Amino acid sequence: MVSVQHNFPPLAGEDSADIQRWLAALSGVYAAAEIELIRQACEFAAPLYHGQTEATGTPLLQHALGSATILIGLKLDHETIAATVLHAVPEYLDEWAEVLTERFGGNVTSLVEGISRMERIRLFSEVRNAKDKDEAAQQIESLRKMLLAMVEDIRVVLIKLAERTQTLRRLSGASSEQQRQIAQETHSIFAPLANRLGVWQLKWELEDLSLRYLEPELYKKVAKLLDERRVDRERYIAQVIVQLKQALTGAGIEAEVSGRPKHIHSIINKMKRKQIGFGELYDVRALRILVSDIQSCYAALSIVNELWPPIASEFDDYIAHPKGNGYRSLHTAVTGPRQLALEVQIRTHDMHRDSELGVAAHWRYKENRKSDTGFDEKIAWLRQILAWKAELADSGSLQEKFKNELLQDRVYVFTPQGKVMDLPKGATPVDFAYILHTDLGHRTRGAKVDGHIVPLKYQLQNGQRVEILTTKQGAPSRDWLSPQLGYLKSARARAKVRHWFKTQNIDDSIAQGRILLERELQRLGVTTVNQEKVAQRLRFHKPEELLAALGRGDVSPRRFGLAVQQEVPAKLAAIPQPAPHKPTARRTSSTGVLIEGVDNLMIKLAKCCKPEKPDAIVGYVTRDRGITLHKRDCAFMQRVPEDKRDRMLNAVWAGE
Repeated sequence: MVSVQHNFPPLAGEDSADIQRWLAALSGVYAAAEIELIRQACEFAAPLYHGQTEATGTPLLQHALGSATILIGLKLDHETIAATVLHAVPEYLDEWAEVLTERFGGNVTSLVEGISRMERIRLFSEVRNAKDKDEAAQQIESLRKMLLAMVEDIRVVLIKLAERTQTLRRLSGASSEQQRQIAQETHSIFAPLANRLGVWQLKWELEDLSLRYLEPELYKKVAKLLDERRVDRERYIAQVIVQLKQALTGAGIEAEVSGRPKHIHSIINKMKRKQIGFGELYDVRALRILVSDIQSCYAALSIVNELWPPIASEFDDYIAHPKGNGYRSLHTAVTGPRQLALEVQIRTHDMHRDSELGVAAHWRYKENRKSDTGFDEKIAWLRQILAWKAELADSGSLQEKFKNELLQDRVYVFTPQGKVMDLPKGATPVDFAYILHTDLGHRTRGAKVDGHIVPLKYQLQNGQRVEILTTKQGAPSRDWLSPQLGYLKSARARAKVRHWFKTQNIDDSIAQGRILLERELQRLGVTTVNQEKVAQRLRFHKPEELLAALGRGDVSPRRFGLAVQQEVPAKLAAIPQPAPHKPTARRTSSTGVLIEGVDNLMIKLAKCCKPEKPDAIVGYVTRDRGITLHKRDCAFMQRVPEDKRDRMLNAVWAGE
């Protein structure tokens, strides 16, 4: 690789001091070689970041180190920490990818590239343009999926979550408009992502800090109430834990007992949902008991109820009756010491682990969203990978395991107005046009992606902005229906093109359908039928639609005939019988058949039905081939018009 030289200004004194102090704290966390890579990242980034500030006014280097510190707390690997320090380099350095690859390797560069790719998306352009709440919610959901689908390595999302958390911690330095925009983005996009991935430490902080700027008055009120009682509450919880542990130990129950923190966001949500005041909440003071098995759960519940009287109607047994998302636990509220309400959750260690990481639908239950089984399974796998991150780091396989190949079966792109569209992987601009509107698809003649003309076969990528070029009057090409040519990936778009061709020359289709209808009625011996009722039986609104479908071949004559039989079963004519003739002597032909009134005429067996003894038979006089012998139930004989039935003759096999 060709070495690329760059001359950076020397580290400022304060930057150097900040870096040294920060690195000194890593000695007990990472190996010496790993700390050296992080140190090189700091010294590389510092000159580029010098004098630059984040949206909150925080110096960019301090912001990067603060974000990295959050990820150190989550026990992320040293390459992730280095990439977090370097996350803003693409904004300040040309040919940055080549330079970073040379100095820090492909893994770190790939992470920085993923962060840069996420940064290029303007997250809320489409939300502001949404017409209603449902559309806005759908767009936000598509954006969350886009963010996950756009990254090849799930650690990129963790870096972004940490970087956003650090921004919120310093958000008071931003303008009021920036505060609200960043808080809204966080509340709608990043906090739910942290929730889905099971990164609870960040999820709770993102929710609380975003709410601080979205509902400042309510937030301050609840925060003040919590803070005024915090010291007393913590002392109270500590005393209760000691009392409960003694009781459990005395009963021979091994248990872990801890206070359960209640976050402002969750408190406000419960107050709104139950329409109650802060003083009516039972779970501001809360305990969690973890035991080894289900039997111990109920034994611990008995101990709790012996110590303190339960509060009526505040008991839920989610072990016997799990929630719809699989969540299991015992919930109760009691009147604890000093007559204060106390909430207690009791569960096994396995139940606790499932609630924290293992339940794929837990986030969806909390967000009250409809199920998407495939997406749930992918999220569950990503959460499992995150739970394994410590041992994956030890095994050296972290890079491969964190590769996000699970969310690559869909593509998320923007319209020119900023709306997110969800397409199958491999979708083209033609697919995109048909998703927007059928008429737009029909009139498509070209496309631009991120401002550049592309072929209609071009496969769209995540995060691209797509614009369709059209003609005023146009029609789809039959080439679009060919899978080999690659114009369409979506079955839905292909069906729309196919339907367009089927609806052309509608008059010809109706005329052809009328001919087929008349033939089928003749075959059935039906002279009149209510075509509207037959059309309704076949789920068509009007007879013309049925005729067109018959003419195009969408409805077979047999299917039409069955509908007629259901409509007029009593009026169906029997199989056509020969016209009555005066008795005459029957003559035996050379084929061994007796035919009434036949003399010196050639008799042939019909090729269509191939009658043979003892089939019931009938003769039919042809113009130049004598008499053709058919089975009585032959389809040809059933279709003989009324004015030609006098050419039908009774016939039997000789000897019958």
